[in-house]
Amino acid sequence: MEITMAEQSNATAAERRPDPNEKLVKVFDSEQEPEAMVVKGLLDSAGIDNDLQSASFLQDAFPGLGGMIILVREEDAEKARSLIEEYRQSGPDEGDDDETKA
Repeated sequence: MEITMAEQSNATAAERRPDPNEKLVKVFDSEQEPEAMVVKGLLDSAGIDNDLQSASFLQDAFPGLGGMIILVREEDAEKARSLIEEYRQSGPDEGDDDETKA
């Protein structure tokens, strides 16, 4: 049986998301969807499986939240939080200020 690239891609994408039956932990929340997307990309690039969800769907589990949240497997939570903290401390990327380089 031959597996096509599309099937491999779909299998890889399915493997990257945590299994909803696993214990998931909230590691990030934000009112700003673009910020949540950046953090999701950060975790993706570090190889940490994560799930970005609208907090409005999770009011029962996390009361008082709005915006977006990112969930990871319990065993990945410490590493994910560490990466997020490094991202927050580094501030805006110095490479984004192209006007000063011209």
